Amino acid sequence: MSFPFQRLSLQTIAAACLLTPTGLLMVTGARADDSAFTSMAGLGTATGPEIYAHICQGCHMPGGQGAVGAGHYPKLAGDPALVAWEYVAITVLNGKHGMPAFGLPQNQVTETRSVHLSDAQVADVVNYVRNNFGNNFKSKVTAQQVAKIPHPGSAPPTED
Repeated sequence: MSFPFQRLSLQTIAAACLLTPTGLLMVTGARADDSAFTSMAGLGTATGPEIYAHICQGCHMPGGQGAVGAGHYPKLAGDPALVAWEYVAITVLNGKHGMPAFGLPQNQVTETRSVHLSDAQVADVVNYVRNNFGNNFKSKVTAQQVAKIPHPGSAPPTED
């Protein structure tokens, strides 16, 4: 006995799923930085290379060469702007030109569906980018240094 669904190819089933309103929303709403796509449980202990692989390389590409097409994603490979670790850390924390902020407070992560990276993770991914893809910047940033940078949603520093 043959069942009708046995004759359907995987491509046909996938196409049918994409045509449903729910499937279409899932396709158009998914982003690499989306907390529904990249679980916090998996990122809790992620290292710089793992964070780059799960979040950054979707736009900046596996070799850090960047991309142009639906958007402009700057190359990280051999980028002289990476000499200043603060520039890289501020960009990761606050986002830039459509790149989401990864330093949002935990209570805002759910609202934006973005991923929150700890100061240690920001330091790890900054160090990874600054020492790979043809970059060779010797200084290492620490979580304590990242913590001193203003984070999105935080109060501005007060003058004493």
